[in-house]
Amino acid sequence: MRWEDSGAKGNVEDRRGKSMPMAAGGGLMGLIIMGILFYLTGDLGKAKRLADNITPMVLPKAAPAGGGAPVNPNDANLKFAEAVMGFTDEAWEEIFGRMGQRWEKPTLVLFSDRVDSGGCGLAPSAVGPFYCPASKKVFLDPTFFDELRDKLKGSSADFSRAYVIAHEVGHHAQNLLGYNSLLDQYRKKEGENSGIRLELQADYLAGACWHHVEKKRGILEKGDIEEAIRTAQAIGDDRLQKNARGWVNPESFNHGTASQRLKYFMQGFQSGNANKRALDQFFDPSVKPLDL
Repeated sequence: MRWEDSGAKGNVEDRRGKSMPMAAGGGLMGLIIMGILFYLTGDLGKAKRLADNITPMVLPKAAPAGGGAPVNPNDANLKFAEAVMGFTDEAWEEIFGRMGQRWEKPTLVLFSDRVDSGGCGLAPSAVGPFYCPASKKVFLDPTFFDELRDKLKGSSADFSRAYVIAHEVGHHAQNLLGYNSLLDQYRKKEGENSGIRLELQADYLAGACWHHVEKKRGILEKGDIEEAIRTAQAIGDDRLQKNARGWVNPESFNHGTASQRLKYFMQGFQSGNANKRALDQFFDPSVKPLDL
């Protein structure tokens, strides 16, 4: 992926290496508990509320924050993040323009260890990359990419990382288009794994976004799509649960299976279509989440 010297630059806030107070009454244990709850529920807001209730029983006193070394403002992770956010902004401005809507540029926050996301509370690196609708920001600890490289058995292709960022920006597009508000309706009807609808739609949107980036920029290189496919497969709920537990529980899925994630990313990438009909398919009440 040829991203260097592209001139693309999106909104990135670098908080790495900065001290931050720990959550009152929770400390590191509170962050660990919330990370586990987020993995189980797939809902950062719900995980925070549950952790607030559980943590005082486990560790009632706050712990002080640790410091951190400042990060070079020209380091590769920062420059890469700025370029990818710039690419996605270009694509979404075009897509939203065709819809007669205005694209509100999101901000990507790079952090280390833990971060205050604003409206979604305090979150540890363990939750992985995430989007907070309240602050309209994407949050990412770059060490996630080291874990991704391990899952991909040594590969650290740029487009794998770009796919992950584009997925989170896809959640921002959902928020602006009003699809987030539909999720609560489906959770009441179908249970927690209805969040799969939003996650698979974000995979589709990531693909549609990169369709437009590639059409305009032509920056992908041989093997990039294959790496994105491997990434989608590696972070499917079934693959992650199988590796972590040795068994799979479909009822606890919150992101979709490897085949689902691959299917919808590629569907979006091949079509580039982000109109209402294409996006509404993910909220068809006649289709169960695991049947998407």
